[in-house]
Amino acid sequence: MKYYQTLLFDVDDTLLDFVAAEDQAFRLLLQEQGISYSDEWKKQYQELNQGLWKAFEGGEITRDEVVNTRFTLFFEKLGKKVDGVLLQQSYREYLGEGSQLLDGALNLIRKISNHFDLYIVTNGISKTQEKRLKSSGLYPYFKAVFVSEDTGYQKPMKEFFDYCFERIPQINKESTLIIGDSLSADIQGGYNAGIDTCWVNPLKKENNLDVQPTYEITSLQELLVLLEREKQSDH
Repeated sequence: MKYYQTLLFDVDDTLLDFVAAEDQAFRLLLQEQGISYSDEWKKQYQELNQGLWKAFEGGEITRDEVVNTRFTLFFEKLGKKVDGVLLQQSYREYLGEGSQLLDGALNLIRKISNHFDLYIVTNGISKTQEKRLKSSGLYPYFKAVFVSEDTGYQKPMKEFFDYCFERIPQINKESTLIIGDSLSADIQGGYNAGIDTCWVNPLKKENNLDVQPTYEITSLQELLVLLEREKQSDH
């Protein structure tokens, strides 16, 4: 077991409950447009949105294209012509209110913040992510927050990690671990960057990548055990 010093945490579905935040924001947006919520609309929006983000991760479209066209495309399905950019602004406001913590997240971060250098590495919109991290109480425990919007690159691109590493004092890749729920962004990203990876996989999904994570856990509690074990083995 290795000794780790620098821990890079993803945000959504790793520390914060993005599903809950997204659901709340989506309901409020429909309400604003005078449309009743339905699970079917939600499902259609999610499929459309995931497709666009996948294209972004693959470098086919820009982040701006994702966020500025998704609502135009979605409301077209409902037979409504809308300004996608304006709706994106509303949605971002609503999403910024969504700071629901995943079980045990704050407790874990508090516990380990005195023993490790903690950083956030996330794809998304800087203002939204910072607002959510602040209102959840997580923000003060991290030495820096790296968001794809600021870096000009996104996970899993090696350039995203190069940007972060240049701004982390005395970083040693050997003792750096990335913790995240996404195989394609976090685990592939960590692999591309040449660091160890920890896949947070509460639903026990199958790994469809060629890349194997260094560790796989089903809860944040397990991360605590893993880090404790590693600390003891170091002494």
